[in-house]
Amino acid sequence: MQLLFSAEGQSWPIKLTGDAERTRSAMLRTLPFELQLHTPKIAGSHIYWHAPFVEDVEGATHVLDAKAGAFIYWPVRQFLEITFAPLQAETAQVTVLGHLDAPIEGITALAATLKRDQGRRILSGSLTLTEGEMPAPAPASGLPSDILEARTRLWVACPEDISRVTASRAIMHPAGPVFAAEAEARVLHELLWWIRAEHGQRDEQVLRQTAALALNKCATRLRDFCHMEETPKLLFRLEAAMTEPLAFDTLLDEAIIIAGRVGAWLDLLIPWNDLNEAFRKALD
Repeated sequence: MQLLFSAEGQSWPIKLTGDAERTRSAMLRTLPFELQLHTPKIAGSHIYWHAPFVEDVEGATHVLDAKAGAFIYWPVRQFLEITFAPLQAETAQVTVLGHLDAPIEGITALAATLKRDQGRRILSGSLTLTEGEMPAPAPASGLPSDILEARTRLWVACPEDISRVTASRAIMHPAGPVFAAEAEARVLHELLWWIRAEHGQRDEQVLRQTAALALNKCATRLRDFCHMEETPKLLFRLEAAMTEPLAFDTLLDEAIIIAGRVGAWLDLLIPWNDLNEAFRKALD
């Protein structure tokens, strides 16, 4: 099977390989997929975008063993990635889905542009299937329509309350609210993944209460500290859903997808490279 990854007026074929059938099927069901590219903050030497699905690791390849050109799914981060050189020290197990079927230099150049421009503009792209058959559609989730519709809107476009968070020029704005909001969403996303890992090992009611508290805490901070409205309402709605008679595993995956997407939109507002260079200069 072959995909086509496109961005910045260029395209690169990706050949799907391996036995990660569950993750591959979940990814294929989302295609064709419009995406936004993110620059890495720690591991380096890869480009990535947020995946609109949740799956456990398959194959369990250590991320530092992924070869240049590997196309991977990083479950706990919920990223799809293309590597272009050895990564810096990081500990994680990932799913290798395939590899770039083109010279690596094009991705390396794209990564340099992304590193320079993130926070100044959004680099968009697409992922499409060019060879192979689509899997059968996934069964209906059974979740409330208002949650599903809100998640669809969240994936189509950045919510206005997130877009506006960089507009203020009050004391320590916009840096304070942007960094606080991004951190809150990222921690919520990670905690929901931790809860998911405990499902079946701990009492489900305890896990539901923990997820509800995490959602409430993040939503309250985004509303009261970061002056956001639309996004906190969705998180509060997920909090309420944790008390409803809905399948917990399905609801938790939906919460993970939503929290990850909120964090992704906030991440795209931040000029990470400029900030890192300024930090180095201040320390020196």
